[in-house]
Amino acid sequence: MNWQCTEAFVALGSIALDSLVSFYSQLLGQQPSPYQPGVYAEFRLPGLRLAIFLPKTDYQTEFGQAQTGSMSICLQVTNLAEVIRELEAIDYPVGNIITASHGRELYIYDPDGNRLIFYEPRQDIA
Repeated sequence: MNWQCTEAFVALGSIALDSLVSFYSQLLGQQPSPYQPGVYAEFRLPGLRLAIFLPKTDYQTEFGQAQTGSMSICLQVTNLAEVIRELEAIDYPVGNIITASHGRELYIYDPDGNRLIFYEPRQDIA
């Protein structure tokens, strides 16, 4: 590889930009920065930049129909119970915790159907 990657981030294209920005602002407890209303928003998390953009008109058909499960963003947390309390405080419907071999997970979905996985690792393998 002759080129060098200096940073990577996740970018979600959506024709429902305002809805996603509102969802992630509330979920993450922060306002996007930088933010260009109706064009681009960016959220910063430990180890991740999450960008949301409105696709150019010529490309909007690629992003027009949400496909549940088309994208998963995994957020490792220290306490799933606290995540559930905060989701309930913003009236977000919370499903069941799933127990996996590597820990416990809670799935929620953003307005475009992308899956967010809140993941609490098992203490004996963390």
